[in-house]
Amino acid sequence: MDVLNTMVIPLILGLTFFMFGMNVMSGGLETMAGGGLERTMKKVTSNDFLGFFLGAGITVAIQSSSAFTVMLVGLVNSGLLNFSNTFGLIMGSNVGTTLTAWLLSLAGLEGKWYIEILNPSFFAPILAFIGIVMQMFAKSSRKKDLGNIFIGFAILIFGMDLMSDSMVSVRTLPGFDSFLATLKSPIAALLISTVFTGVIQSSAATIGIVQALALSGGITWEMAIPLVLGANIGTCVTALIGSLGTNKNAKRVVIMHFAVNAFGSIVCMIIMYVLKAFGASILSAEIAMVGVAIVHTLFNAINTVILLPIKKFIIKFCELVVPDKDEKQHTVFLDERIFNNTPLAIAECRRLANEMAEYTRTAIMASLEIVWNFNEQKAQFVRETETLTDKYEDKLGTYLVRVSSNNLSEDDSHAVSRMLHSLNDMERISDHALNICGTAQEIKEKNIEFSKDAKHEIEVMISALKEITDITIDSFINDDFEAAAHVEPIEQVIDKLKNELKSRHIDRLQKGDCTVQMGFVFSDLLTNIERVSDHCSNIAVYTIQQDSPKLDTHKYLRKVKTAAVGNFLEEYGEYEKKYSID
Repeated sequence: MDVLNTMVIPLILGLTFFMFGMNVMSGGLETMAGGGLERTMKKVTSNDFLGFFLGAGITVAIQSSSAFTVMLVGLVNSGLLNFSNTFGLIMGSNVGTTLTAWLLSLAGLEGKWYIEILNPSFFAPILAFIGIVMQMFAKSSRKKDLGNIFIGFAILIFGMDLMSDSMVSVRTLPGFDSFLATLKSPIAALLISTVFTGVIQSSAATIGIVQALALSGGITWEMAIPLVLGANIGTCVTALIGSLGTNKNAKRVVIMHFAVNAFGSIVCMIIMYVLKAFGASILSAEIAMVGVAIVHTLFNAINTVILLPIKKFIIKFCELVVPDKDEKQHTVFLDERIFNNTPLAIAECRRLANEMAEYTRTAIMASLEIVWNFNEQKAQFVRETETLTDKYEDKLGTYLVRVSSNNLSEDDSHAVSRMLHSLNDMERISDHALNICGTAQEIKEKNIEFSKDAKHEIEVMISALKEITDITIDSFINDDFEAAAHVEPIEQVIDKLKNELKSRHIDRLQKGDCTVQMGFVFSDLLTNIERVSDHCSNIAVYTIQQDSPKLDTHKYLRKVKTAAVGNFLEEYGEYEKKYSID
């Protein structure tokens, strides 16, 4: 019973607090890091050296190599990353995750006061207090995230202290000598560490326990090295679970992660046995906490140096283990494996929203090209594109609503709100592109001939619509609120043109220069063009107001029209002259 109270329960509690603190700290770091690092990741992965440093940097930011590898699985599964380009990222991630061991090794610092203040146990309560104050009183979401990081770190250190305290009397336990005897077998120590890490799914926690044992003076270098190697192998289980149901390339990422860690462990074990055969005395010496951190870092750093030159053979091995075969493609817009990484999920939603915007542009432009010369092939392209934008709106809209339930920073909240508002308008523009195609087909099938004046008027409207569409889509994709401000003056000109053209058309009807049937077609074209410009106006306003806590399109437009915001009147006059029908 004394053993239960003095060691087992404190050890379990310490491990629980350690993992919870790691999760809280990682969440805060991940949110503060935002989607910028992940977007950069997709740009630099063709270079293994850049990928290495980026992988290390991101893992340092989120403090979890397992979470990073699961993220890679999701990106590869969605087709956002090439499988072969993940090698540098994985190796960098393995090195980046060793930072935790170095932070924990500070717990072993003893000496004068200016040395002991570096001990996390000294300043962790201070950080916890600061973090709680920031959570309670800070208004900025970034400050609250920073508070979360402080609180998570303090909880992590508290858990480490509990584990360390539970190990103080461990050497006096009756069965401890037998346990140490088991660990003296490197193979057994490797297997125990691998299984334990696979169960708890945290190599950092395993390394923390090894460091706690080291602090108690209970293990040697010969015992610690296999335990560290096993932690690196066992952490692959998280990614293995995350790869269930993915395509072949995503599974290859998991195989690569396991292969590099297993291969490196085998090499290190061979080296250790060779040193042991030559009687290296350091192996039988007791290891300190900092020694565990050194082993962890050296293993991953040396492993990278050894494996980098044979990257092609590792990739070939992964392809042999998971061969090419006919498989049903994983048709998703955004993989569920990146959902919990909010900044990355939002970044990928943004990328797909930009894709949808480009499809919307191509749809409306293609429909305008066939107004006078109907082409079935182009019309079919518009139909297919309109169906595709419907899917984008459905998938992205559903995903963004789910993401909005996460703990969002202020910037992320604005980004989600803006995309949700814009998706519907872009989908509606594609609908009107389809309507214009239908009108063009009617013109051809009924052999309708517009008068020279009517045709000229429609051409002016089409030219104005092309310009407003280009400005709208470009400003949306580039987050260019200055360019978006040019949209409303054109929209007002198009509104005026529509009313003027309807008036002229009625005059032609009264004079007998136009038929009723032609009038319906003419009116349909005007209506669809004007509606597209309205939706362009909405999207532009969302871009202009992207930093506003609440998007209010009507309020902004009223302000523009009544107060002549910026150069509105001047630009309106210029566009009015440019698109004059006289």
